[in-house]
Amino acid sequence: MLAFGDGGRSSFRPSKILWLWSLVGASVLTMIVGFTWGGWTTSARVREMNMVAARDARADLVADICVHDFISASNAEQKLQALKATSSWERENFIKEGGWTKVAGIEGPVINAANNCAEQLMEMKELPQPTSSAVTDS
Repeated sequence: MLAFGDGGRSSFRPSKILWLWSLVGASVLTMIVGFTWGGWTTSARVREMNMVAARDARADLVADICVHDFISASNAEQKLQALKATSSWERENFIKEGGWTKVAGIEGPVINAANNCAEQLMEMKELPQPTSSAVTDS
């Protein structure tokens, strides 16, 4: 009980059990705040995020190569018109069957690469004109 005549000092002394539960409660509260708003993540979540980022980066790289190979082909204008004539759910197969997503050193299909390639090609109003990329020594 608090005694008001003791100059503001309290005679209350918490037990060891109360201290223990206070520490447990503060730790739990800290973890809740850290994982909810503090940006903390578990190692499993970090591994998952790394795998997704690597998969997406690989798909973007293969899609860029696919677009380059597509527009570099001799009949690119006709193929682009044929791609635009296909329905949205058939475009991925059109790109895969054309072989534009096959890259040396990567075995098997790359997830989302054909779809990303088709999306990039569909956004093109016209094919870019090929430029000379020859490097000369000066």
